[in-house]
Amino acid sequence: MTRPANFVILVPDQLRADALGCFGNDRARTPHLDALAERGTVFGQAYVQHPVCSPSRASFLTGWYPHVRGHRTLTHLLRPDEPNLLRILKEAGYHVTWAGTRGDTFAPGVTELSVDEYGFAEEPTRPGFAKDFPSEVWARAFYRGRIEQDGLIDHDEAAVRTAERWLADPPPEPWVLFVPLFAPHCPFQAQEPYFSMHGRGTVPDPVPASAVEGAEPGFKEAIRRAYGLDRVSPPMWREIAAVYHGMVSRLDDHVGRVQAALRDSGAADRTVSVFFADHGEYLGDYGLIEKWPSAMDPCITRDPLIISGGGLPAGQRHDGMVELVDVLPTVLDLAGVTAPHRHFGRSLLPVLKDPGREHRRYAFTEGGFVAEEEPQLERPGYPYDIKGDLQHEQPHLVGKAVAVRDTDWAYVWRLYEPPELYHRRDDPHETVNLAGRPEHADTERRFEQALLRWQIETADIIPPTTDPRFPPVELAAPAAGPRT
Repeated sequence: MTRPANFVILVPDQLRADALGCFGNDRARTPHLDALAERGTVFGQAYVQHPVCSPSRASFLTGWYPHVRGHRTLTHLLRPDEPNLLRILKEAGYHVTWAGTRGDTFAPGVTELSVDEYGFAEEPTRPGFAKDFPSEVWARAFYRGRIEQDGLIDHDEAAVRTAERWLADPPPEPWVLFVPLFAPHCPFQAQEPYFSMHGRGTVPDPVPASAVEGAEPGFKEAIRRAYGLDRVSPPMWREIAAVYHGMVSRLDDHVGRVQAALRDSGAADRTVSVFFADHGEYLGDYGLIEKWPSAMDPCITRDPLIISGGGLPAGQRHDGMVELVDVLPTVLDLAGVTAPHRHFGRSLLPVLKDPGREHRRYAFTEGGFVAEEEPQLERPGYPYDIKGDLQHEQPHLVGKAVAVRDTDWAYVWRLYEPPELYHRRDDPHETVNLAGRPEHADTERRFEQALLRWQIETADIIPPTTDPRFPPVELAAPAAGPRT
């Protein structure tokens, strides 16, 4: 294959892999994403490296795990002395455009170093996060419901219009169009026709919470109790899920519009589209909503990665283990650009050529904090305030955790709580904890060794620049005698 000239990178927020038709949801209405998948490769076992927005984004843009440089919070972002995928491509001669403002990724000054254009061709007119909810119960489930057709333009619509206009007159090749979107991040709300697009009786019931005391990490019951989620009835969960899927269908239409504009530009044959999310969403599974910094469940960590177009093979699926840190080396490999830093991703180009080959044995996800970091944890506003209060009042609930998965098993090690072991083939939602059972001792030991090796191999990186061992020091010499 010849190398593609350009890249369109689409990154929605809080999108579950199982919300898409091409990832096995026969109730989904995602024709444009399904078509994108048919033109490329679906990665059925791709996993994020962190369950929360900013750390996940920092990870996939650097190829570093979150622990490597402390990018584990919403407010410790990529700095000017650190590499990132967009900056690497820009410095290699790509024209890089960021459509919109969604990101939560770069510290001050880094956006200017990383892209040529940023923002909107047409500014949004709808406020960002509205805080009016039908009731307190709905608020704690992050549900707003139907929103009226008032003519206002939200962030995602403005970003997609920007992408469409940009593609109507793109700059000289090569270029990168980066389109990070909000949807389907809560609050769960939609205009028609998306609000009514999915019948409330057709969405599946959520995965139930464990009925066995002590069989799940403590944050789950703490969230259910603090949020009052026992007040959310089964019909209410179905209502939330239906609106979420309506938001996914709107996202699908947005992706379809960007792809149509790409085809109209005449550059589709020379452009690779990369689609993935930063993490998933509980959506009622285990009686929970939204996400959590030490959540390791598959509805949060499994990712809908699709790579398509630009002369790559079509109609493929790879069901081996993949990590989002693999996005950086894959794009750079396709671009013919060498990464200027040590990272931990592995290019997916061999898998794109042969989807049956093994790529990774394990996929790792990490999150959470040590108790001593409590003062640095977020203090979000309403309706996230309860989440923040829980983390500060009981920091062990958000203790450090690492999940290690292969195609058969998932092992979760938690700093302040017992480990978890799940047989993924028999228990795909990872609800029956087998840790501690004698018949699985060898499996636990194997994952413990895999975790230890991973932690040691990826603990840090040596900076690319060096320091003189004996730099000149401009200070006065010590006094020769007593000072007077």
